[in-house]
Amino acid sequence: MQRLFILLISLFIALPAVAAGPTPSKAGPGTAAVKAANEKIASLLKQKPAAGSKEEKELAGKVTTSVRDFLDIDELGKRAMADQWAKLTKEQQTEFLSTLRALIEDNYVRGLRSNLTYTVDYTGETADKDGNIVVTTTVNTKRKGRPFKINIDYVVKKQGDKLKAWDVKTDGVGLVDNYRAQFNKIIAKDGFDGLLTKMKKKRATK
Repeated sequence: MQRLFILLISLFIALPAVAAGPTPSKAGPGTAAVKAANEKIASLLKQKPAAGSKEEKELAGKVTTSVRDFLDIDELGKRAMADQWAKLTKEQQTEFLSTLRALIEDNYVRGLRSNLTYTVDYTGETADKDGNIVVTTTVNTKRKGRPFKINIDYVVKKQGDKLKAWDVKTDGVGLVDNYRAQFNKIIAKDGFDGLLTKMKKKRATK
């Protein structure tokens, strides 16, 4: 199960406390949406209210709202469960999405107490055959004191009057595909109830 939820960490890396790098001169609407979301959440994560304070709780709420405004966790979850979705009842679908949403949002909120520092270069955007916009970025950080780069791509699509991300690919490996493989493996062994139990247990131990 640890392998499954380490993927949540890769999602958290996508929007940490960052300093924005240069925006390409030909940046389009996808880049603008990703950059705006990064900067908004980064500005919130940089605030360090006292642990357990009223201010921290209020800030956590703002972070959660900002994440929901940009990241379409429901779409991510449905695509990750594509092989299982039609087999679930409406109640199971709702419970799964709410649990996944809570896990991912909790990861962002925990960033309030982190001291992670990155810079992000926005390197371009392209449209794919399905009408999505793929925004490419490079996260510049350090590992063991040495410069380290992570390539992170956001797959975004129009939702009403907004562009929202439904997949995040780290060095070419997408969350949706990874989740799908891990969810299918757990369901094959323990059933859907087993997957849900493990997800809830993981959240309870945070």
